[in-house]
Amino acid sequence: MTYGNDPGYNPGGYPQNQPGPQGGYPPPQGGYPPPSQGGYPQGGGYPPPQGSYPAAPGGDQYGGAYGQPGGYPAPELAHWGLRVGAYLIDAVIVGVPSSILYAIGGSMTANSLQVDPNTGELTSSGGSGIGMVIYLLGFVVAIGLGLWLKYKEGTTGQTVGKKVVGIQTVKEQTGEYIGFGMAFVRYLCHIIDGLPCYIGFLWPLWDAKRQTFADKIVGTVVVRAPR
Repeated sequence: MTYGNDPGYNPGGYPQNQPGPQGGYPPPQGGYPPPSQGGYPQGGGYPPPQGSYPAAPGGDQYGGAYGQPGGYPAPELAHWGLRVGAYLIDAVIVGVPSSILYAIGGSMTANSLQVDPNTGELTSSGGSGIGMVIYLLGFVVAIGLGLWLKYKEGTTGQTVGKKVVGIQTVKEQTGEYIGFGMAFVRYLCHIIDGLPCYIGFLWPLWDAKRQTFADKIVGTVVVRAPR
């Protein structure tokens, strides 16, 4: 007997007049279904990435990304009186010790100078050299304290004076601390504030962002520190 003549044999692999296997998977109709428009099958899985986080809407109280809805709230801008108070405190910290050294050194130098009664020439004793050293030390102290205050402002947002009155300097767009380098540049830019009759120092009185010219140049704002 040959398989080709067997009435129960079916070239498809199953006997004639008998159903195929029950419960198996039906043969695929052209492979997997095509992916949806976003690159993933519809109705399941993670949605396709959009490339980045949604862009935050603009429009905080001073025109930057700091303080956007859903993020950190924009703090209150510091008024002019607080800024003046902080400046005066910092000026005392730098000025008092350096002025004391200036006075001591200058006094010692002046007292060491004498007029020779015979020749009328001005002579000096050994105290003049010491006095000059003390005077120069006052200059070094003033520079050192000034740089230290700028370092504090750049790394913590606050000088001693700003900490006392409760304000801090931050980047306008992000609210982050500006760093020592930018704090020093901002200090140099205060020269521009003083050129036209100190108008730049008075600018925060009517400016919408309460910025001096130096603030606008380096992109900083002075705000109330969080409590």
